[in-house]
Amino acid sequence: MNIEKLTETTAAVRTEEILVSTPQEAMDLIASARYETGCQALILPKAALHEDFFRLSTGLAGEVLQKFVNYDMKLAIVGDFSHYTSKPLQDFIRESNRGKTVFFLPTEPAALEKLSAAL
Repeated sequence: MNIEKLTETTAAVRTEEILVSTPQEAMDLIASARYETGCQALILPKAALHEDFFRLSTGLAGEVLQKFVNYDMKLAIVGDFSHYTSKPLQDFIRESNRGKTVFFLPTEPAALEKLSAAL
């Protein structure tokens, strides 16, 4: 894993591996990003999240995202979410994108723009 500082306030995680499969791993990621970059916002590739994150019934998404809220770290998850057919997940993504803390976006430039506007 590599954490690259993109702007004064935003960093991006560079990885092909699953980094977050538990709430503790989310906290570790937040701590690493803050320590290494001092940023307040993080762009995370969808591939870095365990697939259970996208099954809302597991509760993983809620627990992980609560860590980002509690530690005041904005998050943009970047990837293709179109193949998820679960209506609750689609609603969750849509509602998150209306907020100011967590976003699900198709590209890193879109994520950077959204996070910049949210800070």
